[in-house]
Amino acid sequence: MQIHRLFEIIYILINKKRVTAGELAEHFEVSKRTILRDIDALTIAGIPVYTSQGKGGGIYILDNYLLNKAAISDDEQNQILLALQSLGSTQNVDSGKLLSKLSSLFNKTDTNWIEVDFSRWGNRSSDKERFEILKRAILEKQAVAFVYSSSYGETSDRTVYPLKLVFKSKAWYLQAYCLLKNDYRIFKINRMLSVAASPDSFADKEFVPPPIESVNLTSSDLVNLELCFAPYAAYRVYDEFDAKDVVKNKDGSFTVTAVLPDDYWLYGFLLSFGAAVKVRKPKSVRDALLMQAKEIINFYL
Repeated sequence: MQIHRLFEIIYILINKKRVTAGELAEHFEVSKRTILRDIDALTIAGIPVYTSQGKGGGIYILDNYLLNKAAISDDEQNQILLALQSLGSTQNVDSGKLLSKLSSLFNKTDTNWIEVDFSRWGNRSSDKERFEILKRAILEKQAVAFVYSSSYGETSDRTVYPLKLVFKSKAWYLQAYCLLKNDYRIFKINRMLSVAASPDSFADKEFVPPPIESVNLTSSDLVNLELCFAPYAAYRVYDEFDAKDVVKNKDGSFTVTAVLPDDYWLYGFLLSFGAAVKVRKPKSVRDALLMQAKEIINFYL
């Protein structure tokens, strides 16, 4: 007896209302006796499945039966449907078909209230293609090769054993075992260039990635910042920083304290705010940012 067959029997009965044992046996390619045993199992489990004899008879389920009466709360149903919407964005499952089935089982009609799309604006096709390569490599235990651009502006050729895709802080990351470093590494997928599957395979049981939160930068890699933002930058301030680190001043400006990696990424990040941000502390970052701003001016002269 297989659980997925029992689940599908319930789905068929909810949608077709009435079906014969012969029809179910033909559908699942099993004997009528097996189907009758399945029906008995469903009845014992508390599912209101009944049989009737004679013309127009068959197997049916009570009209008012919903799957949520099988100990799945309304909130849990919504969480399942939301998870399927998210999975659909990765092209990992046929979410449309599953959503249709579960919507019927849960008696839900409002499943289109959210759409999840992790691709960047204007890069849907390339992002999906890259994600698909990585997903397939993880599932098939194949190495991948790519050129990686670090936050320090350096590029390097990498071959890795891909282990897990992680969506964190508005971006996709790949956890992998890097053959160049002989250690576990996390790569930001947007910085992975020329991604291609490698013919090399690996045994996934030999490689277990550490929890992503355990990958911490040392204190020497971080800098304590005090930033002042203009009022019109409010939307980005709350996009980029935790509300507990933001203080709104009487003049409408914002003071932000943050601890960020002290690398090339930091200066690109600060420059992306243009004239909306002013570095108050530390002086070293303030001076370095001012120097980069002057270089930008000189570049256009």
